[in-house]
Amino acid sequence: MHANGLKKRQIIKIDNTKTRMYINLFKTFFKIGIVTFGGGYAMIPMIEEDVVRRNKWVSKDEFIDLLAIAQTCPGVFAINISTFIGYKIKKIPGAICTALGATLPSFIIILLIAMFFHQFQNNSVVAAMFAGIRPAVVALIAAPTFTLAKDTHINLANCWIPIAGALAIWLLGVNPIWVIVAAAFGGYIYGKYIKPTE
Repeated sequence: MHANGLKKRQIIKIDNTKTRMYINLFKTFFKIGIVTFGGGYAMIPMIEEDVVRRNKWVSKDEFIDLLAIAQTCPGVFAINISTFIGYKIKKIPGAICTALGATLPSFIIILLIAMFFHQFQNNSVVAAMFAGIRPAVVALIAAPTFTLAKDTHINLANCWIPIAGALAIWLLGVNPIWVIVAAAFGGYIYGKYIKPTE
């Protein structure tokens, strides 16, 4: 009986630990979602701070890989990246918690805006607030770009790759998915046939 009681306490302890983890995942991404303006890419520095640096749920390299996967998949980037991170940490339950946490604030805010839109659509104060937010959003998106460039070891020898990809998208109108496919194929060729002989 003592052994059975000990086993039950261990099971309860494990269940409580899992529950706390799910709650923490939801709270973390809810907090990120509620203060994010400017779309999913503006979430990157906050996700990195909470998930990689503070809680150490995933490593820096894993985070960069998850960003790449989220970008290549169809759908909204914010949902993709939160879902992939949640799945990496706690499989399907974790993915559900992070996806709900990231999207619920936007849903609530948009619902409230839709309900009261007619009351402040021409409000000069609201317009001024959003005018001030826009430059900050640019900074939020630009900052992780430089950080990721350093972490992915971009240097003078390979900096032409992101530049060529950006020019192909901006000037030639190439679909980003083809740029990603070309880069993946080039990386495979380099890793398979060129790098081993260097």
